[in-house]
Amino acid sequence: MAHVLVSPLNWGLGHATRDIPVIRTLRDHGHDVTIAACGNALSVIRQEFPDAPYIEYPDYPVPFSSGHLFVPRFCASIPFMLKAVAREHATLGAILAKDRYDLVISDNRLGVFSSDVPSIFVSHQLHYHLPLLYWPAEILAIPVNQYLHEQYDRIIVPDNPPGPLSLAGKLSRPQTDVARERVFYSGILSGTRQMACSQDLDYLIIISGPEPQRTFLEKVILAKIGDLDGSGVVLLGSPQRPKAAVRRGDWICVSYVSTEEKAELMNRAKCVICRSGYTTLMELAELGKDRALLIPTPGQTEQEFLSWYYKEKGWFYSQEQGSLDLLDDIEMTRKYHGFPAMPKTAENTHRLYDELLAGYLE
Repeated sequence: MAHVLVSPLNWGLGHATRDIPVIRTLRDHGHDVTIAACGNALSVIRQEFPDAPYIEYPDYPVPFSSGHLFVPRFCASIPFMLKAVAREHATLGAILAKDRYDLVISDNRLGVFSSDVPSIFVSHQLHYHLPLLYWPAEILAIPVNQYLHEQYDRIIVPDNPPGPLSLAGKLSRPQTDVARERVFYSGILSGTRQMACSQDLDYLIIISGPEPQRTFLEKVILAKIGDLDGSGVVLLGSPQRPKAAVRRGDWICVSYVSTEEKAELMNRAKCVICRSGYTTLMELAELGKDRALLIPTPGQTEQEFLSWYYKEKGWFYSQEQGSLDLLDDIEMTRKYHGFPAMPKTAENTHRLYDELLAGYLE
C-alpha cells in the first residue's frame, strides 16, 4: 500500500489532534503513515499511534507576545521564520531521499512540500484577519498566501464550506483563484470523540494560552469559581506542576490531564469555559455542546475574531479576559444556542478519503 508522511506544526496541540482522525483513516485503509513532527505535537500523536514510525522534525518558534503586540512581533519575526522555513524545506528533501513516500500532508508547516511527491496543505485560515490598524499587512498577506498555496497540489480546510455552517467565517474563504482551485472543505476534524456518559459536571474550565496570559486567566478564574453554583473542574494547563488534584468545595483543580481524560470531561460538562482556539471550537462542534463561554487570548487576532463571529451568529457568548465577570457571563451563556447540526468527524474523514486522498494513494 501507499506510504504517507504527515507533518503537523507544533504550535499548541491543535494541529496534531485534528490530524489524528486523518491518520486513523489512512491506516484503516492499509496505508503506512510516518509522523514527522517535534515537541508536544509528536508526543500526542505517538500516544495515539505508538507503533507508527516517526521522525523528529523541528519547526519554528511561536511568535506569541504577552499582550496586544502580537502583530508587530510576528512581523518582526518574519525574516527569522523565512530562514526556518527554508531549513525545514531542505530537511524534507533529505527525508524524501531516504525513503519512498506517495503523499506528503503538511498541517500548517510552510516548508513541507515537494515538487517530486504530491503535497497537501491543511489549514482553516486562508484569509488573515488583523485589526484595522494593520490592514495593509492583511492586504499584503494575500499574494504571500497565493505563493504558498501554489506549492501544494490541494488544500484541506477543516471547516464546512462558506455559508451558514462555516465555523471559521471569512478566515476559511479563499481569496485567490489558486486557493479556489485547490481547496477541499473536509468539515470538522476532531480527535475528541463523543462518549456514552451522563452530563454530571456543571462546568469545565480549560485554562490555556501562552504565558503570561495563561497565568492572568488562572488568577481571575480561581478568584471567581466560588461564586458559581454547582460542581466543576478547572484544568490549569500547566504540566510543569504536580498533577495531584486540589479540591475547592465542589470544584476540583488539576494542573493537567491526558487527552483522553480531557475528552471525557468535555463530554460530561454541561457548560465549557475556554479559549476560542479553532481546535477547541471544533471539539465543541463534534460533541454537540450548546453552552460555552469563550475567552479569547488577548492579542491573538484569530481567537478574537472567532469569539466575535460566534457571538454575532448566536452560537456562543464571549467575553474579553480583562472584562470577565464569571457569574454574569455564565448567565449570559444561556441566551446562546450552540452550533447547528452538521456532519461529524467520522463522516467527514470517510468523505475526505474517498473524494480526495484515495486519488493519490490507490
